[in-house]
Amino acid sequence: MFGFIIAVGFGFLTPQIETMIAPLIKGITAHIPIADTEKRLVAFMVALLAAGIASAILYSGTAFWVIAGGVLGYFGTRIVAVIKKQIDARKSAD
Repeated sequence: MFGFIIAVGFGFLTPQIETMIAPLIKGITAHIPIADTEKRLVAFMVALLAAGIASAILYSGTAFWVIAGGVLGYFGTRIVAVIKKQIDARKSAD
């Protein structure tokens, strides 16, 4: 379960990880072409790799829960916005 929570955190931090690894991505684009639209994907892969390593070190979580947590963390702000919108819509209907 702790691996899932770690993965949610890393998924949520993907935009910050993208800015941190930007120099690394810039350095390898001479050898491996990476489009601008793929930079967020590379950051997400790094985040999931870090979450997987952390969950393996702590002996917590399986691969499924690490991936599920990472995806939920990545889309967390959007999911919360949709839930708030639904709650506000129900309150205004009453």
